[in-house]
Amino acid sequence: MENKINRITDILRTDDGISGAMHYTEQISWVLFLKFLNDLEETKCEDAELDGKIYNFILDEKYRWSNWAVPKTNGKIDLINAKSGDDLLEFVNKELFPYLKSFKSITEDAKSIKYKIGAIFEFLDNRIANGHTLREILDIIDEMDFHNQSDLFQLSKVYEDLLKKMGSDGGNSGEFYTPRPLVKVIVDVVDPQVGQTIYDPSAGSCGFLIDAYNHIRYEDIESNKQKELSTKQLKFLSEDTFFGNEKTPLSYVMGVMNMILHQIESPNIAKKNTLTTDIRGLEEKDRYDCILANPPFGGKEKEQIQQNFPIKSNATELLFLQHMMNHLKLNGKCGVVVPEGILFQTNKAFQSVKKELLERFNVHTIVSLPAGIFLPYSGVKTNVLFFDRNGSTSDIFYYEVKPSYKLTKNKPIQYEHFKEFLEVWKDRKLTDNSWIVNVNDIKDFDISAKNPKVKEVIEHKSPIELVENIKDNNNEINSLMSEIESILIGKSID
Repeated sequence: MENKINRITDILRTDDGISGAMHYTEQISWVLFLKFLNDLEETKCEDAELDGKIYNFILDEKYRWSNWAVPKTNGKIDLINAKSGDDLLEFVNKELFPYLKSFKSITEDAKSIKYKIGAIFEFLDNRIANGHTLREILDIIDEMDFHNQSDLFQLSKVYEDLLKKMGSDGGNSGEFYTPRPLVKVIVDVVDPQVGQTIYDPSAGSCGFLIDAYNHIRYEDIESNKQKELSTKQLKFLSEDTFFGNEKTPLSYVMGVMNMILHQIESPNIAKKNTLTTDIRGLEEKDRYDCILANPPFGGKEKEQIQQNFPIKSNATELLFLQHMMNHLKLNGKCGVVVPEGILFQTNKAFQSVKKELLERFNVHTIVSLPAGIFLPYSGVKTNVLFFDRNGSTSDIFYYEVKPSYKLTKNKPIQYEHFKEFLEVWKDRKLTDNSWIVNVNDIKDFDISAKNPKVKEVIEHKSPIELVENIKDNNNEINSLMSEIESILIGKSID
């Protein structure tokens, strides 16, 4: 399956309508999804027939994969009726996509998969410019079979890998992807259970929600060994467990599709800016048992958005933190990635939010993450904040994650880097990388991670050495300026 996806990626790179990992992932996604939907419907139809029932297909016959994508006669492709070139593009762009988009506007249960399909295609369009290229891709994906559990499991892994490649592509793609080892560690610590509600206010490609699903659903994810759950528990897991918001259209599409491809047919993901919700007056029934998130940070919010929060700030990360504090149920648990600035900044707004956090919540653990964990699209130093709504903070367990090498795009964080942390955090064992701070020792609500066991080494240089360094730097600057000058002169001559 992975080899087929790689072939498709290579094919798409030559298409005039595709540029970059974001585009080819988006386009592979909608084709994969429609094949998945076809196999899902065929399986449900066969199951219904065995029970003596009639299955009502979601898609009308004309728009089912087996009729338009790869029609067959006696098990072989019907070359006469299999559209290609301009005919195929005409059908996809002017008939298929408008039909699928219409599902969102019809009177339909918002929990139904039909409604979710409409929500996906509302923000999707076919970008593949060459009908013969699309024909080739349809034929390759038709060879994939998603009728049984192991095939679906492989599909979910392949799709996650697609999203990972899109995330590591950098630029705007970065918002889609939080490193999966970090996601898994946060989910392991929060430890969501069946019957609980789980929320991500900045869902992206829904990595946190899917890892939470795997945590609840599987005994062992690698061997695809599932836990024994009742029909009632499975229904709750599929329909009433997972909630999230995502404001970026493509992120939203990828997220909903990712959930459905992981067999969560009715994810409660809304396309909205979380920060437009006024957090005052929220009732307990509207809060969540678990919150898992890596919200955007570094942005500046307008005054209109700030009005939705008791403590106003233009810092996106501070507003998201208030939102999560407000949306956590009594005895609920939260694990959230935050920029280091939240922990050490002591201006009025930051102090006020942290005062409420320490006094109304139990901030039990803070993990200091290594620099470069979000490369290539962000070099900001970050931490993971774990807090529960079960009383005030008495002391905080800190852990500093220190990989043996500098993290880069090609040498990312691994799950094994958290091995010691996962072994010691619950019992609060002290190591060279962990320490505990009593809340009474915290000054000005500065809760940043400063390992007391690490002594800062200051290198003292002689005046002569400092002068030599300055000379070397000036020489390097002069050399670079000469190169730039020669390039500019060359361009002016041209």
